[in-house]
Amino acid sequence: MSFVEYSEFIQEGDVAIIFLGHDSMMPVKVQQGAQTQTRYGVIRHSKDLIGQRFGTKVTCSKGGWVYVLHPTPELWTLNLPHRTQILYTTDIANITMMLELKPGSVVCESGTGSGSLSHAILRTIAPTGHLHTVEFHQQRSEKAAEEFREHRVGHLVTVRNQDVCKEGFGVTGVADAVFLDIPSPWEAIQHAKNAMKKHGGRVCSFSPCIEQVQKTCEALADHGFEEISTLEVLLRVHDVRSITLPLPDFGSARPLETPTPVSSNNSVLCKTTTPPREMAGHTGYLTFATKPRM
Repeated sequence: MSFVEYSEFIQEGDVAIIFLGHDSMMPVKVQQGAQTQTRYGVIRHSKDLIGQRFGTKVTCSKGGWVYVLHPTPELWTLNLPHRTQILYTTDIANITMMLELKPGSVVCESGTGSGSLSHAILRTIAPTGHLHTVEFHQQRSEKAAEEFREHRVGHLVTVRNQDVCKEGFGVTGVADAVFLDIPSPWEAIQHAKNAMKKHGGRVCSFSPCIEQVQKTCEALADHGFEEISTLEVLLRVHDVRSITLPLPDFGSARPLETPTPVSSNNSVLCKTTTPPREMAGHTGYLTFATKPRM
């Protein structure tokens, strides 16, 4: 099992996603002799998981069933242990596209945090790219490195425990793209520029406050970056449901005719969408810029 390569069968040591429903999932590390308790009963790893295909429907001890899914960056984002606030799929999709990431890209990232974006980047740049990720907090950096090894993507990433605003990314002239998710990104713009290749590249900064965006844009302009733009991504999910509507009575075709009463059974079943009464609002501002060729 690897987060960047699909495996057909579940093996000991794999991470699998137990799918109980769209709003109920959990990651498990598959181990010989281990058990996982769910509301539908116990899943026995040796019997129910090891050797089975990913995607298998597993019957639990109480008779209920779950699906065992292959891990992906999208599923991991929904199930990972939160060590920090994380980025979700809506922002991640725009970041990977706007940074023009592709297989073979070299990317610098700060900070690593819980690794939500990191896994999406690694899947995009595999098999020949590399991610240099910097985390200020020592325990978080150690845990992130451990997860990358466990998910079998360790060969694609280098984790550094340092202050990117003071020490940079630890590399010079190698990055095609740089991503910043730190409190004061404007202090790391020079380091981002130094880490990028001479032929240029793209940089993205994620900030929750507009004051951070203003300072970052000023720093990007001062350091010669071009095509500076800021956007905000809002997701609005519509609920699809079936409703019954009465057929309208348009009256008689001839005005002098007595109208025929319409039976209450004259109705039609149709599909419709309903916008949510409440929706997730602001997550953060994404600021993008381009480093020109030198």
